[in-house]
Amino acid sequence: MLPIYFAPLQGYTDDVYRRIHQQFIGGVKCYYTPFVRVEAGGIRSKDLRDIAPENNKNVPVVPQIIFNSSKEFEYLTNRVEEMGYKQIDLNMGCPFPLQAKHKRGSGILQHPGIVEEIIDKVKQHPGIEFSVKMRLGWENEEEIEQIMPILNKVDFQHITIHPRTGIQQYKGNVNYSALERLCKISRNHLIINGDITTLEQMREIEEQYPQIAGIMIGRGLLGTPSLAYEYSNGCEWSTRERIALMLKMHDALMAEYSKILKGDTQMLNKMRTFWEYAENLIGRKPYKKVMKSGNLKNYLAAVQELKFI
Repeated sequence: MLPIYFAPLQGYTDDVYRRIHQQFIGGVKCYYTPFVRVEAGGIRSKDLRDIAPENNKNVPVVPQIIFNSSKEFEYLTNRVEEMGYKQIDLNMGCPFPLQAKHKRGSGILQHPGIVEEIIDKVKQHPGIEFSVKMRLGWENEEEIEQIMPILNKVDFQHITIHPRTGIQQYKGNVNYSALERLCKISRNHLIINGDITTLEQMREIEEQYPQIAGIMIGRGLLGTPSLAYEYSNGCEWSTRERIALMLKMHDALMAEYSKILKGDTQMLNKMRTFWEYAENLIGRKPYKKVMKSGNLKNYLAAVQELKFI
């Protein structure tokens, strides 16, 4: 069995979600936080709250940072290290143009000189285990050919590859042939990420790519929270069992979010995101009913109907 890692998704996998997922099902080796970034010369209080150790008790969590220079890297790394963390994930894969145009995420892959400066800084933090999450490049796959020799200069815990370019975002097929090529040139262990949503896919990856050191899943785990547990324990749950887990998590999340969100509208908007990737599990008609609920009362009624699927 390969270790499973929970990928970070902005707006979804916050500290509340991570705690509830770990409490009710787990099955993952660790959870990566949505990226922490420099904004207006500092770090947003929201991001600091999300990675605060007291908000992640009993959860194996690794903070992720995003940067466009060695200066930003150093500032973020020092702040995270001060909070007591010994592992940090480096985001070189975010495909959102707003970040990429500022040389962050997958946008930094067009600038090997900046990556080289950051790698020099990585060497100055021997007390931190770094990992990397990256794309094949921003515009084309040739970009990673320049970046990988730079990354080979240090020992990372692992490098997670989403085999698409940044400009593809989440469109088109993942390029597994590129993954095979990277396995041959990388000195570091590689983890696969991207469009992994079923047990069958996970088992095929394990069988077909023995050189892969793990699997990272984001949207697939949001849509089926038991997926990592089922894979790691060699079982396969029924649709009813999977939905029952989601309903239990849903109620626990509502109880936690009610402590920090104000009013029905905020609660409705937040809780609908919980179902955003679950259409394949709950079915098209129930999904539309949940997502199109105009108020909290109708939303809760639509969620209750899922018990009878």
